[in-house]
Amino acid sequence: MTEQREQKDLRMPSESEQFGVVTQHLGGNHVRVRCADGETRLGRIPGRMKYRTWIEKDDVVLIDPWDWQDEKGDIEWRYESADAEQLRREGHID
Repeated sequence: MTEQREQKDLRMPSESEQFGVVTQHLGGNHVRVRCADGETRLGRIPGRMKYRTWIEKDDVVLIDPWDWQDEKGDIEWRYESADAEQLRREGHID
């Protein structure tokens, strides 16, 4: 059997958002994220995602850095593993 891979239209980062990979879950609603710009930020999982979307180490996420504190940001989206692989194939993330 041949494996068919569908290309999905994935959510891409807006002007202020960027891709990131979760490096550590700090407990509660905080994670450490290595961002596409090379910075490591403290990511906050907002209440709308907290119990609906489980975020674990090595997940690919969209993070929106705070304007007033660049070393922190809000997690806006988590990609499924197949979607993360598609992003890697397309060269959006390492």
